Amino acid sequence: MSTGWGVVGLGWVARDHALPAIAADPDARLVAVCDRDPDALAAAGPGVTATDDLDAFLAVDGLDAVYVATPNHAHLPVVRAVAAAGVPVLCEKPMAHTVDDACAMVDAVGAGLAGTAFDQRFHPAHTRIRELVAEGRIGAVTAVRIVYGCWLPPGWLPPHTATDGANWRVDTALAGGGAAIDLAPHGIDLVGTLLGEDLATLQALTRRRVHDYVDPAADDGAVLVGATRSGTLVDAHVSFCLPDALPRRRLELVGTRGQLVAENTLGQVAGGTLTFLDAATGAAEAVAFDPDGPFERQLAAFGAAVRGERPWPYPLARDLALHELLLGALDTAGPVLKEMPCP
Repeated sequence: MSTGWGVVGLGWVARDHALPAIAADPDARLVAVCDRDPDALAAAGPGVTATDDLDAFLAVDGLDAVYVATPNHAHLPVVRAVAAAGVPVLCEKPMAHTVDDACAMVDAVGAGLAGTAFDQRFHPAHTRIRELVAEGRIGAVTAVRIVYGCWLPPGWLPPHTATDGANWRVDTALAGGGAAIDLAPHGIDLVGTLLGEDLATLQALTRRRVHDYVDPAADDGAVLVGATRSGTLVDAHVSFCLPDALPRRRLELVGTRGQLVAENTLGQVAGGTLTFLDAATGAAEAVAFDPDGPFERQLAAFGAAVRGERPWPYPLARDLALHELLLGALDTAGPVLKEMPCP
């Protein structure tokens, strides 16, 4: 039996990635969508219940799972309502804009099936990295290095958006921060996903130098450094002021026997490259991986968990611990460094 999906929040991530992923899964079907914007509801298509009322949405027959893609500050009330209705829920990252809301989310879900939508866990290149690390291909992993950025000015609008609207991703009341809270959670999650060992310590330095956001507390870039308990060092540079034409998505794992370099795999889409560099010879070898998209794999995996075919491998309690680690580092990062925007 296929999984009947509902989607709350029809922004560009849901519209351009989640809805196509549901449509591509032979074991899934879209049964309902919910959004306050009537224009957004038009993306639902024929035969799908489209409503701006969450109670009406949750009352739709055949609703087996809900994907939540509202702005960060609205995650908790939606997840709480979905969990109260007894429906499994997959909520976009970060869990919430505050630690308190994230803790309340875990309490609301209880023993129910729930997950955080870190789609990059499911990118086939990252799956291959995890396998190679577990096999010992690169030896003891000594460092993980991440560059993940984009160009996101104050007036940025999502792709294919015709209407004007505020950029909530740089409104700390809605997002909880700027570039750091938007982009860094992926890398923090990937460290544990790839190594089988999560970060134990984390520090951050935030900055706003290029974009003159209305919210003075919203950063346009950050550097985060940390380590796992066994001593793998991690550094991540995330940025909202990295021009899109420049190299801006790179993941490196350095080991005693070799190095893995993934380029253009961080993000919502399939593709990119993966290269193994041999520590003894310096020779470079292209590593093949499946062409599937990370969103397709993520929705299919959660759907399989809903149907009881296999467990969901990422406990919400782990996601909360990493969320607390990140927000703790950002809280102690000090005031956002700021200069006048560059010309």
